[in-house]
Amino acid sequence: MLLTSFVAVVDKGGFTAAANHLHLAQSTVSAHIKRLENVLERSLLQRKQQLAVPTAAGERLLSHARQMLRQNAQAWQDVRDQRLAGVVRLGIPEDYLSYLPGALSDFAARFPDVELVVHCGLSVDLIQQVKTGALDLAITTRQPHSPGGKVLRREPMVWVGAAGYDTYRRSPLPLAVSKQGVCIFREHTLASLDAAAIDWRIAYTSASLSGLSAAVRAGLAITVLTPSMLGPDMRVLGTDDGLPALPSIEIALHRSSKAATEATEQLALQLHAHIEGYSP
Repeated sequence: MLLTSFVAVVDKGGFTAAANHLHLAQSTVSAHIKRLENVLERSLLQRKQQLAVPTAAGERLLSHARQMLRQNAQAWQDVRDQRLAGVVRLGIPEDYLSYLPGALSDFAARFPDVELVVHCGLSVDLIQQVKTGALDLAITTRQPHSPGGKVLRREPMVWVGAAGYDTYRRSPLPLAVSKQGVCIFREHTLASLDAAAIDWRIAYTSASLSGLSAAVRAGLAITVLTPSMLGPDMRVLGTDDGLPALPSIEIALHRSSKAATEATEQLALQLHAHIEGYSP
């Protein structure tokens, strides 16, 4: 349990998040780390920008800890004849990649023989690939013309500009958006501006979050994201900046209609738990 707590603190970035993930009291997790440090006579964690990050000794222990936890999971699965294998194909937009590291690392630790194949794409395309059976699971933004899926999370949409730029004061308002007909963010952005009688122009078009973010950070345009998508040098704008209120979006998990394997079901449960409880 000591190693489990240590890995959780590193992966979750802090003691509180690790305690919530492990369903333990924060004091218990802290005691586990203290005991490890006393046994090893080394400091394993340090605070850096409000995150708990491993020291040099902690980095060395982390590699061994992950391997030991994987072997432990394999041993239990072998003895109980519950060892999973096979391939699971997951689709996800680039926008939601921030959800993946914790969820997939936990899944890989529990089921090391399952091969994960992750495909990034637009939500509308991922939904179609699930329907055709090309993907087993897909995390998408709920689309108005293809609702479906199980809602995992609701997030507010926010206006985003670059720190140090007054791009939002320009008229017509320069926007960075995805291409037409494939993005609910674009639809809500333009509809809200039209409803508020604010003049706008499309200054930058990209199908990727990295492309939109680059245009915003350069001060070329503003865009609409969710808090979990915010990157460095970005700041949230709002009604105090003369911009209209925005609705929330829904993040949904879609499953293939074909017979699901136990590995697919386990990954779906893992994604549901991580995304529902995710805190940016």
